[in-house]
Order: sequence, then C-alpha cells, then structure tokens
Amino acid sequence: MRTAVIAAQAPPRAEGSRPVPSAPERAEERELVFGGFRYTCRIVRQGAPQTAPLLLLGGSSQDRYSWQGHEKWLAPLCTLITVDLPGYGSSDFLPASYDIGFLGDAVQHMLTEIGVPEVNLFGGCFGEVVGLRFAQRHPRSVRRIVFGAAANRLPELYSEAVPRLTQTLERGDIEGAAEGLVRLFMSNPEAGKVRRHAAVARLLQRQFMNQTPDDIRKAVEHNIRLVTHGCYEPLPVPRVPTLVFTGEYDTLCTPDMGREFAATMPGALFTTVKEADHLVTVERREESADLIARFCTDRSVEGLPYCTEVEAPCTDHTLAQV
Repeated sequence: MRTAVIAAQAPPRAEGSRPVPSAPERAEERELVFGGFRYTCRIVRQGAPQTAPLLLLGGSSQDRYSWQGHEKWLAPLCTLITVDLPGYGSSDFLPASYDIGFLGDAVQHMLTEIGVPEVNLFGGCFGEVVGLRFAQRHPRSVRRIVFGAAANRLPELYSEAVPRLTQTLERGDIEGAAEGLVRLFMSNPEAGKVRRHAAVARLLQRQFMNQTPDDIRKAVEHNIRLVTHGCYEPLPVPRVPTLVFTGEYDTLCTPDMGREFAATMPGALFTTVKEADHLVTVERREESADLIARFCTDRSVEGLPYCTEVEAPCTDHTLAQV
C-alpha cells in the first residue's frame, strides 16, 4: 500500500439551508490486486461525513485524479473514492477478453479491501457502464445512484467511430485520433451555447496528444472490449434512489437516450444540465458537483437554475428524491 497525505481543503461557506460541511482529513492511495491485475484507488477521507462514501467512476479517458477539481465541493460532505481499474490509468493492462462484469467485480473487491460496505455511486459515461454492472451484481453495496452522460446502449456515433479511431491509433496518427475524439465527445458549436466549449476542446486535444504508448495500447483494448462484449446486460437494478442527468446538448449520449435509460431504473429521476454537452462534469464542474452532492444528502434537486425540469420517466417513482 502507498499512502500519500495531502493538505485538507477549507470547507465552503454555508448557503441558506445547506448543511455546514467539515474539512476532509487526508487522502491516501491503495495499490490492490484483483484477478492477478494490479490497480490503484484514491481515498479522500472525511471524518465527519454527512452521507455514505461517494464512489466516482469516470469515463475511459479519465483517471483517479480527474475528480480533484470537484473535491472542494464534495470532499467536505463525505469520503471520496476514485480508482484506476485494471486496464485504465496507471493500473495494469487488461486484455479485452475480460468483460465489464470483471470490472464491476473489481469495484466490489476494492470496497471490500478498503473496508467500505456501502457507497453512493456516481458513474459518468463509461463509468456508468461499469457502475451499473457493479450495482447489478453487488446491489447491497449501493445506497444511492447518480449517473451522468448515460445511456442503456452503445451510441451509434461511438460504434461507427470505434473502427476509425482504432485504426488511427494503431498507425500512430495521434493528432488525427485526438481530433476525432474531440469531435465525438463534444457537441457541434452550432447546437447551442455550451460553457467553456473552446477551452474544454483544447484541454481534450492536449490530453489526447499527450498519451503515452501505454495509454494508447489501453485505449485500443478498451474499444475492443466494448465492441466484443457490449456494455449492458438485462439484470435487475437495485431499488435505490437514482438520478440520471446529462448535458442538454449532449450529442453522444443524448437527452432522449438518458431519459430512456432512466425509465429502466426503479424510481429514477432525470434532468439535463443547461449549457453543457457530454462533458457536463468538466464544462459545469461546480454545478455538476452541487447536483451530485444534493442528491446524495437528500436535498431537493427541483428548481435548480442550472437544470431543466426534473422528470420521473419510470412509472415506479416511489423511490425518487425530489
């Protein structure tokens, strides 16, 4: 185990009826092994939590440090857990023969190893795919679910782009792959106003251009894994409070796809975040953190100025939090 201590952040000022948070205590990293593959998780401890630990599972191009920008809003409320699962980030390469179920079980292995019996689960983009499989296979480990930029099937845009992107990466055209990935993840500027659109596009371009040979190898294997095994299985979903959201201009996992996905989950609520697209958690970092925090601490998500009207697509709305 490697443990790295960081300085605690000052708690934000209380607003209205918002609970007064406590400062997080410390952060640590744990190196673990599951199925013979080494992987690493990051834990930001909160000694006086207001809710269960929050597990943040990000997209395939995000790692355990990608959520540090959200910590000043989330860490004062509860313990935060992020992870580079096998095959992603700095963890061991994972052959495509290992499917999403393996990754879902790796999440449960991590929680068992670090002594966390139950979490509030957030999954964004690919993190939603892994998070859903984890929740389906280990329902007793989940207290609440929040999914962002989510869908219950592989988007056609992605399925069409995968062969081209894979070939581009395999022949070493990193610039071409970066441009393709930016177009895939971000909306057309003419679709509608998206906060920080140009800045986030530059950030993504730079991130993709700086990929190491190991990153590229893992990215190619990730695409093969999704195409080979698919993302979704019709397994029961835990009957826990659930919120699904996406950016109002998301062209990859569109609002209609998110609404359709929410309709399959018992009692789920659905909303879109204004002036955002698929990268809603990057473009509107504070707002997405606030939305997650509100839902995980049983505060209302109705009438928020940065969201559209909250819907209940599933007719079984007995577990919805409004």
